[in-house]
Amino acid sequence: MTLRYLTAGETHGPQLTAIIEGLPSNLKLDFEALNFELARRQKGYGRGRRMQIEKDTAEIVGGVRHGLTTGAPVALVVANNDWTHWRNIMNIEPISGTDEEKRRVHRPRPGHADLNGGLKYNLKDLRNVLERSSARETAIRVAVGAIAKQLLGHFGIKIAGQVIRIGEIEAPPHQLPIDELISKTENSSVRVVDPETEKLMEAYIDKIKEEGDSIGGIVECIVEGVPIGLGSHVQYDRKLDGRIAQAVMSINAFKGVEIGIGFEAGRLPGSKVHDEILYSEERGYHRASNRLGGFEGGMTNGMPIVVRGVMKPIPTLYKPLQSVDIDTKEPFAAQVERSDACAVPAASVVLEHVVAWEVAKAFLEKFGGDSLEEIERNVKSYLAQLENY
Repeated sequence: MTLRYLTAGETHGPQLTAIIEGLPSNLKLDFEALNFELARRQKGYGRGRRMQIEKDTAEIVGGVRHGLTTGAPVALVVANNDWTHWRNIMNIEPISGTDEEKRRVHRPRPGHADLNGGLKYNLKDLRNVLERSSARETAIRVAVGAIAKQLLGHFGIKIAGQVIRIGEIEAPPHQLPIDELISKTENSSVRVVDPETEKLMEAYIDKIKEEGDSIGGIVECIVEGVPIGLGSHVQYDRKLDGRIAQAVMSINAFKGVEIGIGFEAGRLPGSKVHDEILYSEERGYHRASNRLGGFEGGMTNGMPIVVRGVMKPIPTLYKPLQSVDIDTKEPFAAQVERSDACAVPAASVVLEHVVAWEVAKAFLEKFGGDSLEEIERNVKSYLAQLENY
């Protein structure tokens, strides 16, 4: 069965919900680790007041018994702690009152889904669009990805994320081992390994915030321990790098993705782009470099997966841009809901989890079974095949 999930819920609704189908039975889940990942998403210099209101935790309400998955769909819930203040406004039952009391939104914000969604779904209250299109939905996607991470971790696959750039400030390159990268970025307010860069980024975010503006950046995800052969070259929709690219672009505010050296490959000769193939008794087939980010022909080649995504500045500004009132058709300063000056460090965490999900999905397509033990046997058999090739 294909691994899949759906989510439901609004940013100011009672909860976010996900149902995951296709997980094997007998996967032991670490509930503390799951909630640790949710807490990571809420960290980061430049976040707004909402992160102090919400302390996200996930509750598993189906598909797990005595700490182990049962093979049935796993249901996850992330409650919204701020729901009490929105109970009437977001009530599923009809309510009476003025537009102000209902918190109706009729002034679309540039850069958001407000106007497009209102036009598409014929909604005259744009709150019905912004509530679902909000980046709040990434909380439940992180919870889903955290379970995927635990499945991958069982097979020795590690995932790390880091911030490469915030606005004008770029982090210097490094070659740290993945465990050290995870440790250092976790102790950084902006998820970088260099303390001086951290200070520069904090000061830059402060400057942007004082100006009533917002700023975006570039984040990176690295996946180590992935076996050769996840994905396939035989159909466009089975190429794992393409599926990862789509998943990254589905993250709120992401406007670009690259794998390996990405767009830099467009200005270099082939001799400086492609990774030479080597062989040794100890490592088997491997590459001399990893410019292609762990992929050839839509398949993993055994090198670390390296994915970057670019996040645009958050469009909700404290000095709002011009817009048009859908009631009067007159120009108006766009309505302000709330805003983070910078959510790039949090976006790094979200990136990790959407990539984890796609890798886990491809992993189960390759080695799938109904139980963890069956998958273990399939992996062992395939690795033996590779050794004898």
